[in-house]
Amino acid sequence: MNPNTSSTEYREILKNALLEIRHLRQQLETQTEAIAIIGLGCRFPVNVNTPEAYWELLKNGVDAITEIPKQRWDIEKYYDSNPDIPGKMYTRYGGFIDGVDQFEPQFFGISPREAISLDPQQRLLLEVSYTALEHAGQSPENLRGSKTGVFIGISFDDYSRRNINSGDLTRIDAFSSLGNTRSIAAGRISYVLGLNGPTLQLDTTCSSSLLAVHLACQSLRNKECNLALAGGVNLMLSPEATIGFCKLKALAADGRCKTFDAKADGYSRGEGCGIVILKRLSDAIENQDNILAVIRGSAVNHDGQSNGLTAPNGSAQEAVIRQALANAKVQPEDIQYVEVHGTGTSLGDPIEVLALAKIFGENRSKNQPLNIGSVKTNFGHLESAAGVASLIKVVLSLQHQKIPPHLHFQQPNPYIPWQKLPVKVTQKLTAWETETGQQLAGISSFGMSGTNVHLIVENSPIIFSEPNSIERPFHLLTLSAKTEKALQELAQSYHHFLASNSDVSLADICFTANTGRSHFDYRLAVVAQTHQQLSKSLTDFVAKKERPELFSQQIKSKKQPKIAFLFTGQGSQYEGMVLQLYQTQPTFRNALNYCAEILQNHLDIPLLDLLYSPNFQPLIHQTIYTQTALFAVEYSLFKLWKSWGIQPDILIGHSLGEYVAACVAGVFSLEDGLQLVASRARLMQQLPQNGEMVVVFADEETVKACLESQPNQVEIAVINSPQNTVISGEIEAVNKVVESLNQQGYKTQKLPVSHAFHSRLVEPMLAEFREVAEKIQYNLPSIDIVSNVTGT
Repeated sequence: MNPNTSSTEYREILKNALLEIRHLRQQLETQTEAIAIIGLGCRFPVNVNTPEAYWELLKNGVDAITEIPKQRWDIEKYYDSNPDIPGKMYTRYGGFIDGVDQFEPQFFGISPREAISLDPQQRLLLEVSYTALEHAGQSPENLRGSKTGVFIGISFDDYSRRNINSGDLTRIDAFSSLGNTRSIAAGRISYVLGLNGPTLQLDTTCSSSLLAVHLACQSLRNKECNLALAGGVNLMLSPEATIGFCKLKALAADGRCKTFDAKADGYSRGEGCGIVILKRLSDAIENQDNILAVIRGSAVNHDGQSNGLTAPNGSAQEAVIRQALANAKVQPEDIQYVEVHGTGTSLGDPIEVLALAKIFGENRSKNQPLNIGSVKTNFGHLESAAGVASLIKVVLSLQHQKIPPHLHFQQPNPYIPWQKLPVKVTQKLTAWETETGQQLAGISSFGMSGTNVHLIVENSPIIFSEPNSIERPFHLLTLSAKTEKALQELAQSYHHFLASNSDVSLADICFTANTGRSHFDYRLAVVAQTHQQLSKSLTDFVAKKERPELFSQQIKSKKQPKIAFLFTGQGSQYEGMVLQLYQTQPTFRNALNYCAEILQNHLDIPLLDLLYSPNFQPLIHQTIYTQTALFAVEYSLFKLWKSWGIQPDILIGHSLGEYVAACVAGVFSLEDGLQLVASRARLMQQLPQNGEMVVVFADEETVKACLESQPNQVEIAVINSPQNTVISGEIEAVNKVVESLNQQGYKTQKLPVSHAFHSRLVEPMLAEFREVAEKIQYNLPSIDIVSNVTGT
């Protein structure tokens, strides 16, 4: 340091250095931040179309391998038990999903002609991505233009073999080219959903989809995107790839992946699609997303030179797992379960188990063995979708706190020294127990290309939130679809969900359905108080029965209807008003509490006491309290409607309500608005209480004629409608006018107000009120306001 540096300069240098250290620390924390999994989507063999169905398959130990369907290829034409026969396959089995030829192109804005040329893998990715976003409560409609990334693993293009490479070159057109290009599979998702984050297709064969998850996490940490879709897809639509793997002798003849068993002789090919929705953990907590699990860390490397191009490398596997543990900042002994790559080969299984034991065996007793298993034993090796299938399995296991059974393990592989290793193959549904409550798992995915990936996943954090002590009395469920049939099916699916999930909060179900889905033309709204009532109403809708709590309609106009908010004036108050909203609606309660805090310096009785304390409630009809209370209540109601997604296009206020409308439009702040109204109310309260207001159910001209008998004592205060006119003035004069009107057959109704507002009797307060009003800062309105005096 320069000896001539002053103490002030030294302090400034030190301050800047500390700021730089803090910045570097924040950068380091961001680069290692955990990633939250907030949504899942999947299509796996034997009609596994939801995470719930996937868990049923896993926990029940279902073997989903079937004979190759005739719709894929004629197995008799290609089968031969002799593996050396050219052009033949020695297995008849695989894990297949149903309905790959089914697709609703119009839902995604795709023409039927283009859909025919579209690789079913692209169709499947669109469908599963959409359902995963809805599972995460992320409305696809609201994501348009957002920094949402898409990371997709896809390796094979069987459809082009059947469609383009058939020898008939005239079948090639623009649609078939784009529909069968693998990079377009990822790009099409971002195109259809309008996403602007990084979008890429990955192919490292078996590790493709887990690599997609790894890169998505990196992208989120680097803030290239704020939300990410990651996963992979694999379909077997032509026989060529299966024949090729048979020539490598990589497949099991019986179609079963017998991982870790003495009879392990290869894997069975499987197909499916899986997508996970990812978000930075801090953002997920802030947005109150449903966090299913957390990715603590991950790593990727390559085998380098090994015993063969496709042969596994134990040293590389050890290295990638150690790096993943380091990145996750956890110790090997903290991991309780590993979802292994486990392709079921006599060469690969021992290498993988020994690598696991070498790492996770450190500081681990045989009384606390590492549990291992592989979903490949259920439905085969999904290749480019294998990693994400394993990840979703682990997430569901963490959710249910159980480890599913590993199948086809009858006689342990003799090349694995089981007695010396602290590892255990889970052969039955096993409780996932830990002493600390922290559940950690590793997931391995090793590519035939040599690219290895490992993830460390943790159970979701416990987030404490203040429970709502009083349940709202009614709930509103809104559903929509693009066709009437689809709406019926959606209603039916919600009915089934309610039937098997009676413990889930009805408020949560409705909130997610109302805000976490895009809204389409065929719409249904259901009002209900209980699960049973909502379930019954949905059943009646499907049966096309009419019920008063069911509202269904097709939206035929694409033009968004404009919404006007009308804020009422004095006279609408009542004792204990909006108590139920205050008790059951946090948004309303928070807004009203904030108004009460501001009004502490303007009212001699706390606002909440005026509204809800029996000792003070009768005072609500005194002007000094009425106007401030109505302003606070109406402003809080606006905040509540806004939280429900209902925004006004135009505002109008009735008398006092104009102040609320102006505040909502940004003409002045909430603090200034409450000060204005409190001062207005105080000055009005000080006026002599010698007047009253009466509603006359007659037209303006009729009322004017009656007022001529009381010149300058009674006047028209408000014209509510052609047959609703309010008069205001001195009590005695008003009574005479009312008597005259009643004699003519016109009905009248006295208003519960303390003064003759909107008349000459309030003019004495104007000078002092002007002084208050001139101290307020005013702005141009951000929302149009209609004047209730001029109508402009």
